[in-house]
Amino acid sequence: MNLPKAAPHFRATVLPILVLLAACSTHPAPSAAGGSVGTDGVPESRPGRAIGYLPAGAEPDSAALLPAPPAGAAAAADQAHMQAALGLRGSARFSQAAVDAELGFPQAAPLFACALGVEIDLEHTPATWRLLRRTLDDAARSTRSAKDRYQRPRPFLSNGAPTCTPEDEPQLAHSGSYPSGHTAIGTLWSLVLASAVPDRADALLARGRAFGQSRVVCNVHWQSDVAEGQFMGMATFARLQGEPAFRADLEAARAELAAARAAGRIPRGDCAAEAAALAAPAY
Repeated sequence: MNLPKAAPHFRATVLPILVLLAACSTHPAPSAAGGSVGTDGVPESRPGRAIGYLPAGAEPDSAALLPAPPAGAAAAADQAHMQAALGLRGSARFSQAAVDAELGFPQAAPLFACALGVEIDLEHTPATWRLLRRTLDDAARSTRSAKDRYQRPRPFLSNGAPTCTPEDEPQLAHSGSYPSGHTAIGTLWSLVLASAVPDRADALLARGRAFGQSRVVCNVHWQSDVAEGQFMGMATFARLQGEPAFRADLEAARAELAAARAAGRIPRGDCAAEAAALAAPAY
């Protein structure tokens, strides 16, 4: 059953409830049965595609949780957001959106490193690496049912403007826009990492929000896609609390990130340039 157009107070109330319900769940951890184990030790359903922590069918159901894509005045607001975002083409913010579009590993590993204050790599932070790879699958699966149900066209198909990842356009043209899977992933990553390093929570949550906004800047998602992608990321985080394998990896990540900080392992990327790009005026 679809929920009615959700009000903010409902979202604020339901997520704590989801966390409590998740804590009561005892689903077994997924295995690599029928798949393989990657060179980094992460279980994969096929090369490069990690298996998440949530068993098949245990991920939040976006088709049941989300309202239909907006119409009327709400859809007009999406158009207005997009027209403003198109003005960022060619800017450093547009280039950052292209960086944020890459979800393959190892390229995606350092996306939150500046916000975290620690470089994430397989050698020094393997549990954190594993958390990112496996939760990517959990968040992506959470958005699939609504994408399939609504098949909302991507904005670049209607406005004809370029995206920040032209090589992805043929695939994106046949993938539903609502809700944003990238945003669900980025939101979930920000929550997972903030749980591991609480004193960096503000920076990490802000980075998660910017990660979602990159999808509008990239011209591949509407603003409402991003908003509901954030919700699905939060819902997936709540559901993961009931998974022993996730909790074990989170505890291991807390320990290794604390050790990495104590050892002075700082991000290798240009954090000043990233901060400048993300500080672009809001559209």
